[in-house]
Order: sequence, then C-alpha cells, then structure tokens
Amino acid sequence: MSKALTQSELLENREEILAIYKSTHKKSNKPRILTKREKKTLGIGKDEGRATCSYARISARKVKIVLDLIKGKSLEEANAIVKYTPKAASEYIAKLLTSAEANATVKDLNKDNLYVAEVIANQGPTLKRFMARARGSASSIKKRSSHITVVLKEREI
Repeated sequence: MSKALTQSELLENREEILAIYKSTHKKSNKPRILTKREKKTLGIGKDEGRATCSYARISARKVKIVLDLIKGKSLEEANAIVKYTPKAASEYIAKLLTSAEANATVKDLNKDNLYVAEVIANQGPTLKRFMARARGSASSIKKRSSHITVVLKEREI
C-alpha cells in the first residue's frame, strides 16, 4: 500500500502521477485509483458533468441496452434518442442526462459542445422474494436494481 502524498508533493510530481493515472496495469488493464483529495488537487474531473442514480429499480441488463444507443453521441442527439426509445430505462437515463448537463454547466462547460463520454450500469442489490406455488411449494423472485452513471464531457473542436 502506498503512503498518502501531501499537497505539495502532489503538485511537484503532477506530470508523473497523471502519466501513471492514464496508463493501465499490465494484467487488469485498469488505471491507478486515486483518492478524492488527490483527484481534487490534480484537477481530475473538472472538465466533466457527472450524474449517478443509485439503487434504480431496474435490471442493469435492461439499462445497458439504452446506454449503448447514446454512448458517444452529442447531448441533443442523446436526449432525442432517449425520448423516443420505448424502454423503461429511458426515464432514468433522461433524468440523468438533464442532471449531468446541469452539473456540466455549473463547471462552465459549453452546453453545445457536450457529448456522452462514459455510461456505466452496474448491478445493485437484489431483493429476494417468494411466490406461493402449487402443493405448498414456493418459487423465488429476484427483483434486481442497478447503479447508473452518465458522464458528459466537452468535445474539442
């Protein structure tokens, strides 16, 4: 486990830390995990609008179908796609897009240049219920939930 760096050490080694953060691990292909304080000091995440919905009562599998449609699209196009997609996940994603847009405009990003950079749908906790069946037996019902994240970034022109 690495020791926590002070703010002055972070700023001195900024380029090295950002290079390590952007590179991926040999085996897992995942970037280095920085703490919240390190991200704030280095300025990571200042150029994006992020919105999350935790414990949404819809399966992550159903959400990913709609998220795949809007990934990489401009904000206006993504809103139009979600509006006319007849899926239950569209309501959750429409709210997330408006929230992420508001978060991006607070950080002084141009609304016209925003695009959907990242979309994530992870599985949340599952509620396990039972339904009565014939001859006194029962069958299980799994009510799944998900955690949805939408990240908007400004497209360089």
